[in-house]
This record gives sequence, C-alpha cells and structure tokens, in this order.
Amino acid sequence: MLLAAAVCPHPPLLVPQLTGASAQRPPSGPAADAATAAATLRETCLTAVRDLIAAGDQAGSELDVVVVGTGPTPGSAAPDAVGSLAGYGADVTVGLTRVVPDVAPSGTPTLPLSVTIGVWLLRAAGYAGPVRARVVTENATPAECADLGSRISGFPVPTALLVMGDGSASRDEKAPGALDPRAVPFDTAVADALATVDTAALAALDPALARELLAAGRAPWQILAGAVSADGRPWKGELRSADAPYGVGYLVASWSPA
Repeated sequence: MLLAAAVCPHPPLLVPQLTGASAQRPPSGPAADAATAAATLRETCLTAVRDLIAAGDQAGSELDVVVVGTGPTPGSAAPDAVGSLAGYGADVTVGLTRVVPDVAPSGTPTLPLSVTIGVWLLRAAGYAGPVRARVVTENATPAECADLGSRISGFPVPTALLVMGDGSASRDEKAPGALDPRAVPFDTAVADALATVDTAALAALDPALARELLAAGRAPWQILAGAVSADGRPWKGELRSADAPYGVGYLVASWSPA
C-alpha cells in the first residue's frame, strides 16, 4: 500500500561538501550565492523527505522505502548496493542497507547519481533503515513507467516512495542544455501537475521533448503517476519549490492520500 510520495531533484550540490559549506573558510562572492541557493534547495528537499519518513512511522518495521530515479542500467538495485559522490569531488558514500552507527557503507559504487542523492537525503533526514532502489533509463516509455508505478503501488507492505528527477536543463544561456524557449512551459506544466496531483498530465509528458530539454525527471514522474493512479484513492499534493537557480528546473513536492 502506498503511504506517501516525495519528489526531489538530484543535483550533486545538494551535498554540503560540494558547495564549500563544510569548509573552514566559507565561500565568498558568486560561490557564496551558489552555496546559499544550494542550501535553500537542500532544506526544502530535506523537509519533504522528513515528512515522507513521518508518514511511514506508523508502519514501523514493516515500512518499505523505495527510491526511483534514472540511470544507465534499468532494474532493481542489489540490496547492498552503494553509491558514491567521489567522481564529483566529495568523499561521500551511501548504501541501501540499514545504517550501522560509525560504520560506513562499503563496496564498489553502482548506484546512479539520482538514487545516490535520494539515499543521501534519506540518511540526512534521519532514516537509518534499508532502502530499495528502482532505476529506469531516460528511454523508458510512458507505458513502462505506468506499469512499474502500478506494481510499486501494489506492494503488500506500506510503501513510502521517493521520486528523484530534475526538470529541464535549458532555462538560460548558462544551463547545461543552453537556452530553449520550451523549457519554462515544460517545467511549469510539471509544477502544476505536481501541485494538483494531475496524474494524467504527468503521464502525457513527451519523452522526446524531455530528452531534448535534458529533463531527467520525466520517467520517474510518470512512475509516480502510475503508482497513484493504480492506488485508486483521492490524493492531495503540495508543491514546495519550483526554482531554477542554475538554469535547471528543480521541483520539490509532496503527495499523500487526501
């Protein structure tokens, strides 16, 4: 049974070590502005994840926490899979297994960035239990996403779903995908759908357009839409943030049964 869902982006800069926030000498100038924007986004995401965890507290040890995100290899991650941000310059490693105090996860990192940041948010928000991860590629069809969402919704144990995905990366000239006039309308449509729990609008997102805009969240959002549609109950949504501080649309939202 699906208890609740949270939607977050997955920029590496959510992790403080990558913004200089944990350095002895704090950043200044434009770097300070970037660190402030990252800190604001981080706290918004953590609030959404804390609320997601709180929604699952009633399930106790039976709670199933599932992170979905995009990556190069589709499928369910191994229960002991590990993710690392070493490639981005941070000595940060997270694992899907239950956290043991003072013992860092070990193993060869295999989790994609989207899931790695999702697990990092869960740990930073205080969740120490095991996590399951489901990875889809950016080429997953809307039908495949809807089917996966339906199967997640049908899990027999109470399930909290963390959906990881960025919006368009074409919001200004300095964005990874450069400026594209279709980016703002695309992100606005997604933001409206997340605010109103419009599963049909999310399901109708065009995969080709999403790829052109470098919107990594399209498939995960459609998994969320499939899960809630299959659930059958009325749901309510809260759009917590819809900013683009680095030319990339970062959407944060919470969904729960009405």
